[in-house]
Parts: sequence; C-alpha cells; structure tokens
Amino acid sequence: MLAPSSSPRPLRLDDAQITHIMRSARILAPGDRDAFLRQVAAVLEQQAEIGDGIVARVCREVQRLYWTPPAIDGRGRGLGEGKYA
Repeated sequence: MLAPSSSPRPLRLDDAQITHIMRSARILAPGDRDAFLRQVAAVLEQQAEIGDGIVARVCREVQRLYWTPPAIDGRGRGLGEGKYA
C-alpha cells in the first residue's frame, strides 16, 4: 500500500489503450468495474513500458478475476440449448 504522502506516477495511456480498458470493464458487473479498473491501474503502474500488448494482457488477466458467467435466462435454458430444446 502506498504511503499517504506519496503519489503514484501518472499512467501514460493513449486513446486506444483507454478505450480497450473501458471496453474490458464494460462486460463486468457494475459493482466490479471500479475494483477492476483500480487493479488494472495498479498492475500497469508496475510495468517499465506500457504498450498495446501489455494493456491487453493485463486487462485479460485481471478480467478473469472479476468476470462471472451470466445466469440462466429464467426460461429453463442453459448454455448450448436452443429455444426449441
């Protein structure tokens, strides 16, 4: 944890990288998005260089921690079952 007097270095991200991070957060439950974004930022702060590949990899790895599969739609259908099953 950072000491109160220290400030983290600002991340230098381009528009495409920010867009990728925000799109990665969009599929998560609304309550998990803030934690996801904070963890992505924390991991990226530790990187010596930040490129598109690093951003994509970090988003994918952190997203796995927060993503939960959608619930069955209430009509008795599960994954792989069509509406005529």
